[in-house]
Amino acid sequence: MTQLRRQLGTAFGALTLAAATAAGTLVAVPAAGATPDAAPGSTFSTTDRAPGWASQNGGTDGGAGADAGSTYVVTDRQELLAALDNGGARDEPKIVYVTGTIHGNETDDGRLLGEQDFAPGYDFDKFLSCFGPEGWSDALHDYCGDQRRLRVNGSRAMKSQTELKIPSNTTIVGLGDDAGFDQATLMLHLAHDVVIRNVTVEAPVDWFTWWDQPGSTWDARFDAVSAVTSTNIWVDHVTLTDGKYPDRDAPLGPDGEPANRHDGLFDIEDGSDFITVSNSLVTDHDKAMMLASGDEHGDKERGHLNVSYIGNFFDGVGQRSPRVRFGQVHVLNNYFLGRVNDPESPMTSAAAVEGGYDYFIGLGYESQVLSERNSFDYTGPGADATVAVSVWNATRFADEGSWFKQRPVDLEAIAADQYAERVAEEEAASAETGEPLPDWATAGFTPTVDWTPPYGYEPLRTAAEVERHARTETGAGRLSVPAP
Repeated sequence: MTQLRRQLGTAFGALTLAAATAAGTLVAVPAAGATPDAAPGSTFSTTDRAPGWASQNGGTDGGAGADAGSTYVVTDRQELLAALDNGGARDEPKIVYVTGTIHGNETDDGRLLGEQDFAPGYDFDKFLSCFGPEGWSDALHDYCGDQRRLRVNGSRAMKSQTELKIPSNTTIVGLGDDAGFDQATLMLHLAHDVVIRNVTVEAPVDWFTWWDQPGSTWDARFDAVSAVTSTNIWVDHVTLTDGKYPDRDAPLGPDGEPANRHDGLFDIEDGSDFITVSNSLVTDHDKAMMLASGDEHGDKERGHLNVSYIGNFFDGVGQRSPRVRFGQVHVLNNYFLGRVNDPESPMTSAAAVEGGYDYFIGLGYESQVLSERNSFDYTGPGADATVAVSVWNATRFADEGSWFKQRPVDLEAIAADQYAERVAEEEAASAETGEPLPDWATAGFTPTVDWTPPYGYEPLRTAAEVERHARTETGAGRLSVPAP
């Protein structure tokens, strides 16, 4: 059995992972004799409580305490929606066990809806042909106005069908190693106390993604999981991925690059708070996890976005692992894997691509990220440690004990250098335009944060332990879930 080197202020001694998780533990360490290619295993309990920031504000245990009448086993979208409705008592505790794959695009009669069902007559090639040198124009072809309207209507219809609203006091857990969701957004809107464990969530394909004008980026609409004004959320032993529809296989857009048909894997915004993502596999995706949607939203975000990322495996993710604004965010014992010039891992860094912006941890406006003992294995010609962090108007960041290619790395110095480069760019722009420098550019960079995690923990202390945990204990199928 797995044992923990984790104590919450008292001497628990050696604990099994199941017992320790119930106590709010953070990171598991395989027991002596465990092999790297065999997951030690841990057992799901309906009374498990979340670690990290999700342990605060009263804690997070989802539907714990649900009676037999509010415990469900579901196999399709229709059954899932009925279980979430819980006989009309949507916000009362409920536990939903998922078997097989829930298709968000499945109708009540079992049909799977696609692009032409949502918007009959929509044609992506025609849509692209309506972009001229200055961007979109209805006047380029006689069908452009119709294609624009079809795209908008199709996007609305897809949202209505595929967005699955998860209410408060809910536990969703997968049975077996193949439970999960595709073509669905797990939407947490005004939700409180939600647990999602042991499922794979394949990011929905946005058939109606938008590209505005030359030099812009694609604007896909749908996340795999989304938290909007929600509190106390725990995502654990979950696999988040583009799955069967990676963007590298998408049709080419006006810029000659594949269209981006996915948005985030787990985006958090609008004052959401007390959230933990733990023991999860995040893979084969571009923009993974964003906190706050813009620097201008401080009125909604400031004082919120307290999030922990603990013991996760980010494998072949382009950026935003996570990308933080405003929040007090703890990034602990995560393993980041990337490869230069690998189409399945399109990372860049200063030495690999001049002006490259892809990165692992993004430090945004008014963010305070505390990074501890994370391991970055980034390989290939020109790979360098600048890919580990990227400064986007942040002024504070602290790291303790992280590694790049298994060796100690000074992430604080990398962030400080990037901050200085950003300030120099702003000073040059200010000299040209006469506009004053933004507040972040005059604040100076501080390699500390002014907060301390309010929960106890003891991290894994070697790069080898962090990698072993990532490869053997993360993602769906690693959690043993007894049938109800």
